[in-house]
Amino acid sequence: MSADTHVPVRAPETQPVRLRARRGRDRVRRALRRAAPALAAYAAVRLCGVLVMAVWAWHIGKHPRTLLGYSWDSVWYSRIVDKGYGAVEYTVGIRTYSDLAFFPLYPGLVRAVDAIVPIGFVNAGLLVSWTSAAIAAWGIYAVGERLHGRRTATALVVLWALLPHAIIQSMAYTEPLMTAFAAWSLYALLTGRWVWAGVLSLLAGVSRPNGIAVAAAVVATAAWTLWRGRSTGIWRERRIWAAAALAPMGWAGYILWVGFRKNDPIGGYFRVQKRWGSEFDFGKDAWGSVRDAVTGRQVFAHHMVLAVVAVAVVLFVLLALDRPPLPVLVYTAVLVVIALGGARYFTSKPRFLLPAFPLLLPLAVAMARARPRTAVVAACALAGLSFFFGTYLLTIATIPP
Repeated sequence: MSADTHVPVRAPETQPVRLRARRGRDRVRRALRRAAPALAAYAAVRLCGVLVMAVWAWHIGKHPRTLLGYSWDSVWYSRIVDKGYGAVEYTVGIRTYSDLAFFPLYPGLVRAVDAIVPIGFVNAGLLVSWTSAAIAAWGIYAVGERLHGRRTATALVVLWALLPHAIIQSMAYTEPLMTAFAAWSLYALLTGRWVWAGVLSLLAGVSRPNGIAVAAAVVATAAWTLWRGRSTGIWRERRIWAAAALAPMGWAGYILWVGFRKNDPIGGYFRVQKRWGSEFDFGKDAWGSVRDAVTGRQVFAHHMVLAVVAVAVVLFVLLALDRPPLPVLVYTAVLVVIALGGARYFTSKPRFLLPAFPLLLPLAVAMARARPRTAVVAACALAGLSFFFGTYLLTIATIPP
């Protein structure tokens, strides 16, 4: 697939609204039927992973729901849901931790769900995350099917469910939510639905800081499309301009809102992140963590993270060599740069890479072409690794996932 693959520009619809709506519903139903086996496999894999973790958690006297829904970052989100922004800020040594570092869409959805169905913030958070993960898996399938067909799309979904750190997909974290918006925004770009791509990118941008990767993909694709069609008058196409304008608004809007609260519209949010110890240092801190892991001065989780990061770099090279469509390449590249170039939180880098599902495309293509027995053996081996490491992260490790 070529990186400069033409992104279609759909002609304006002239059909009656009701007819278009009915045909749209029919397309959704057909798409869902095609994706059903992959989604069933995804649900089965993640259920097994959660059950393995739950059994061990009960064995050592911990509650699985607490581990999934109220640990590490999910504690911060629950407090934001309960008290709003600005209520939690504390200092440990030279670090000042503020809840303004966390983007607002996920806690907003959790609060809305709990208001409609009063099940508590923890349960509402898990419900939002699990629903988002299912929608993300469907979006990943749609992108994979568009690029390489149904077999590869199914393999892509299963591989995403079997990542070593896939337990994050079942936690009250924001990665599933962002991945859902990102996957469907990429699909919208690949199918010429420009406004949808922009709106979904906007929503991804208020889900997580690295949601800017989706906006980068939309803007880059819009610019390339306008440049290629400059002699055909395509620059008059309003939907392309609208997508490019909408795409970064969610991310930029929250950055500016925090900035105004901190009396520094441009740099306020980044100052909040810096006080957490999180900033872009071009990989200097990550390289120090790699050195410590290689020399044996780190715990098991660091060695596992090192392996995941190394494989991610190799997979990105393979993906780039395959020349995927521009939006897929830009989106993945920005996520990889943000994850590897950021300071501190080395053990969280696999989590930061979780939305970068296109990295798995080379493996998915290979698995789809492999003999069934080979594919099953590979999937079982990955399942063992995923279930073991997920259980380790939540029940044994003392570092944030």
